[in-house]
Amino acid sequence: MLKYETMFILRPELESEAYDALVEKFKGIIEAQNGEVTNVNRMGRRKLAYEVMKKFREGYYVLFNYSAEAGVTAELERNFKISDDVIRYLVVKVGE
Repeated sequence: MLKYETMFILRPELESEAYDALVEKFKGIIEAQNGEVTNVNRMGRRKLAYEVMKKFREGYYVLFNYSAEAGVTAELERNFKISDDVIRYLVVKVGE
């Protein structure tokens, strides 16, 4: 299994229950494909470095550290792309 780090930014105007539900949804995608989430760091609401999509100046940051097979990242990215609540995301393979 490979180690990955994924950071994603959610829309700032969501309720706390919606944040929790989205984090659990994305965590569940990893775990459903035999991945193991080792750390979930909810960094909270922060100011963005620049305006995104001409309307967002803030976002809710979440960082996942996990071990999984390569196909898991493709499924996770697919779900990030179709979710209207995800502003930005980045998946990085962590070196040994």
